[in-house]
Amino acid sequence: MLPQRKDNKVKCVEEVDNIRNFMKILQVTPYFPPHLGGVEYHVKGLADGLHNRGYDVEVASSCGSSRMKFIHVPCINFMYFPVPLRFPKTMADIYHSHVPSPTFAFHMREASPHVVTYHNDVVVPPRVNGFGFPGIIRASLERINKKMVEPVLDKAEIIIATTRSYAETSKTLSQHLHKVRIVPNAIDASLYQPSKSREPYVIYAGRLVDYKGIDTLIAAMGDVQKEADIKLVLAGDGYDRKNLEERARRLGVDALFTGRGEYSRLIDLISRAEMLVLPTAVRLEAFGIVLLEAMACETPVLAFDTPGVSEVAREGGMVFSDRSELCELILDLHENEPLRAALGRHGRCAVVEKYSWPRVLDEIESIYDEVT
Repeated sequence: MLPQRKDNKVKCVEEVDNIRNFMKILQVTPYFPPHLGGVEYHVKGLADGLHNRGYDVEVASSCGSSRMKFIHVPCINFMYFPVPLRFPKTMADIYHSHVPSPTFAFHMREASPHVVTYHNDVVVPPRVNGFGFPGIIRASLERINKKMVEPVLDKAEIIIATTRSYAETSKTLSQHLHKVRIVPNAIDASLYQPSKSREPYVIYAGRLVDYKGIDTLIAAMGDVQKEADIKLVLAGDGYDRKNLEERARRLGVDALFTGRGEYSRLIDLISRAEMLVLPTAVRLEAFGIVLLEAMACETPVLAFDTPGVSEVAREGGMVFSDRSELCELILDLHENEPLRAALGRHGRCAVVEKYSWPRVLDEIESIYDEVT
């Protein structure tokens, strides 16, 4: 009987591999690396992982390049809404779109089976790419987004959200919970290693734009540095960098702005920090992949208590709801090395067990099986 079971298992694996080799997956995304962004690199990791598992993967995007089949869609770029001038006819066994922005997914709304990953709500901030927008224009853009997203979600077979707390508190997703599946973002934990020594600084890593809440972090560090010798490191670049540098000077905050550098340098900075802070307080930040990167380095994380982000941050750190609470948490962690170490170990374990690509790809495959 044992040899028979083994033969059946081998045959079953061979059949699955054959199915994969004939199944074409089209990943549809507004932007693709080297364009920077969490959604972009999530789609790249997903496409690469599925390709490595034997699927025929094709990517359609306004920009980028891939070792797989790539469809370049000519667009007019309007802020973060690339508007396709034309969308090539495509054939696939599964169509997988990513929003925001909605313009690409909208072109796929009649495709079937259609899986949509809803990465975050669209909340237009007062300033975008350095330009201010009156409230009436922001509200109009949000209404346009809603009108385009709703028919996509209505017709999609499955909607993927990255956390349950975000899905349940989203005005858009809460209307479709019956077909929402939770699949988190992922990273390759093997690429991140904890540093043997820590240095007394707090790090922020990401774009330097106003909606990220960096001004709150700078103000909190002004209070922290009155009581402890802790530097602030801001890794990244963006249209608000000069304003933030001026704010730090005005408040007398000891802050180092590193600019955008090599990725290996960024991970080194994160791994040597006492903690990483993600201060974004708006729903444009729905998950925070940088939290996973810090947790993989066993660096404790502090994040604003917003749905989605807080769910991830509690796996390897703590959350705060205002500037004074952030200041207290920074000082407490700075003075408590055993707690930092414990949070760091817990965070890395969570990344390995819950947020690894093998686990996420298994869940994606299960969803693909569900719609075919």
